[in-house]
Amino acid sequence: MSDVAERAGVSRALVSIVFRDRPGASDATRARVLAAADELGYTPDSAARLLARGRSRTIGVLTTVGEPFEASLIEGVYAEAGHHGYGVLLSARTPGHDEQTAVDELLAHRCEALVLLGPEAPEAELTALAQRTVLVVVGRGVRGVDSVRTDDEAGLRGLTEHLIAAGHRRITHVDGGPGANAAARRDGYTAAMTAAGLGGQVHVLPGAYDEEAGIAAAHRLLAGGAGGPVLPTAVVAGNDRCAVGLLDTLRRSGVDVPGRMSVAGYNDDRVSRLAHVDLTTVRQDAAALARGAVDAVRARLDDPATEPVDLVLDPHLVVRGSTGPAH
Repeated sequence: MSDVAERAGVSRALVSIVFRDRPGASDATRARVLAAADELGYTPDSAARLLARGRSRTIGVLTTVGEPFEASLIEGVYAEAGHHGYGVLLSARTPGHDEQTAVDELLAHRCEALVLLGPEAPEAELTALAQRTVLVVVGRGVRGVDSVRTDDEAGLRGLTEHLIAAGHRRITHVDGGPGANAAARRDGYTAAMTAAGLGGQVHVLPGAYDEEAGIAAAHRLLAGGAGGPVLPTAVVAGNDRCAVGLLDTLRRSGVDVPGRMSVAGYNDDRVSRLAHVDLTTVRQDAAALARGAVDAVRARLDDPATEPVDLVLDPHLVVRGSTGPAH
């Protein structure tokens, strides 16, 4: 602003008046200041102006690098936040950049609200964080904290029921590890098997939400027992990435999918819709989850005393070519 003032031959205070569009400068002076700013390539720092008023209008989003479903969520958050005049700042957890560090960086950049996608932190830590800043958790429910999620238990239960209706009895679930939504999905699988009188055939393999977990699970299934592999007729993975690793390994090993074994996932990632993958899965509405998260942020900023929301959306079964009748 000092450079603009010098170029226009006016005081810095007068430049400030022009940029803030306040009374006190003639039309000729305004034109001269704006022309000088244009010549110098000056852009007012809107973030600094907002901070001076105690606002940043920036939503910090925690995500995981390489997670396709979270990429869809981020697209939705950008669209919805932009519609309401908010900016978005991303910070990611990676193997070398843990979740707490990523959150601390968002707070250091003065984000006035945080949206955490699938946070792994214990509930007590998330509750404490919500006392420090406006917080919305996406993908799991946290008592006393604004949350937006899909009914994961219902999603896996419905998917398992679909396979049972197709004649499958030996159904294995490769779970998503220790995460909160992984437990809900595991519970949905177990509930469906038990309700169908198949509680004695519940078989859960420990896994994770990545392709490597699916590959490892496929090798374990193919290894079988001493008398040779006794394969399940269907496998339900914790998410689509795990299912894709499983599917690829089975096919490379000569297992006919879905003729010999059906494979299903969860999330309906873009790759699952490709013709050569054609994965049966459970769709989460990423756009609706993002919209719910931004709405919760806005409501909390408008009224910090409002009761926490726990928005639970319905999942949708998507049947494709990776599953079929049991043989």
